[in-house]
Amino acid sequence: MSQRRPGVGDTSSPRGESTNAVHGGERERRESDALTTPIYQTSTYTFASSEEVCAYQEGRVARDEYGRYGNPTWRAVERKLAALEGSEDAVLFASGMCAATTTFLALLPQGAHLVVTSDCYRRTRQFIRQYLGKLGVETTVIEPADPQKLAAALRPETRLFFTESPTNPYLRVIDVAEAARVCHARGVHVIIDSTFASPINQRALEHGADLVIHSATKYLGGHNDLMAGAAVGPRPLVTALREAVGVLGGILDPHAAYLLLRGLKTLALRMERHNQNGLAVARWLEAHPKVRRVWYPGLASHPDHEVAARTLRGFGGVVTFELASDFDGTCRFVDALRIPYIGPSLGGVESLVEMPATMSYWDLSRDERYALGITDSLVRLSLGVEDEADLLADLERALAAA
Repeated sequence: MSQRRPGVGDTSSPRGESTNAVHGGERERRESDALTTPIYQTSTYTFASSEEVCAYQEGRVARDEYGRYGNPTWRAVERKLAALEGSEDAVLFASGMCAATTTFLALLPQGAHLVVTSDCYRRTRQFIRQYLGKLGVETTVIEPADPQKLAAALRPETRLFFTESPTNPYLRVIDVAEAARVCHARGVHVIIDSTFASPINQRALEHGADLVIHSATKYLGGHNDLMAGAAVGPRPLVTALREAVGVLGGILDPHAAYLLLRGLKTLALRMERHNQNGLAVARWLEAHPKVRRVWYPGLASHPDHEVAARTLRGFGGVVTFELASDFDGTCRFVDALRIPYIGPSLGGVESLVEMPATMSYWDLSRDERYALGITDSLVRLSLGVEDEADLLADLERALAAA
């Protein structure tokens, strides 16, 4: 009988990122010895006898019962994500938004207090404001990357500190270890939305975070062809979320789970190119006379560059910048680009570009947008894996039209 090679099938040995991305969570023997994990397209799992049902209910056998509670294709993805984040467990959701909302509903009791940062996904803030308030949850919003403001915001009833890192759209980077030190001293859990980093650029759990969530729609899937979310962390917290998603029902379709599993296998390879393109484009834009300012944590000019350089292993493919132009000029620039598609989202192999003023914040007045830092000339560019020279040439042509 053949033996497993050390470092591939043997999980006791440390493994590299690409090895984990390819093999993590998938080395157990499968039916028919298929190399790839199948799509388990079923809503129900049958039992051979009443004794088997009782054994399952008593926890003597591990298996699935009903499609809202588990699926073998999900399980393979969850094991792979746990391996990539260096954690005990992971749970999938129908979207990144579902991951965030389910986490809040599962971990915040009535009357609890939540601390969040100001620069984060608008729909997350909307859920907190419109729905958590109805449950008696109070929220304090603080500026990112300020441990003193975080400490001042904590109350006896505070249960969670939630933030993206890097944030959207200004890519603020949190010192996770310091945030964890401040929060844990007061019995508060730290939850990091690591969508803009991926497990390749940041493993927040190693820095003290209690839970990491992802919009797997982005870098994890990597091909702009699925919607999914995930939460990764210690088994007790993940189990609470798994039980909540079984009740709330925000489950992932098996086909989407299969696409996510396939996308994850190239995550480390893709992130290397995203990181390269992001840094090259950010440096080039910062030197261009038609660009007023660039926000990218890999640049020394970014307010959190020191923290980012110390805690991140790469700075990602998203570059936010402001043109030295007005609304119409910025529209001309975006329309003149030929490689990026105009659209929301990020993290896929294709580059995407958007003006937040016309995409995510269209329904707000100009004054409301500007209060949030969303100016008429702000652009968010999510770089894919195209060739650097082609991206720079395209930007040069488009800037001439601004």
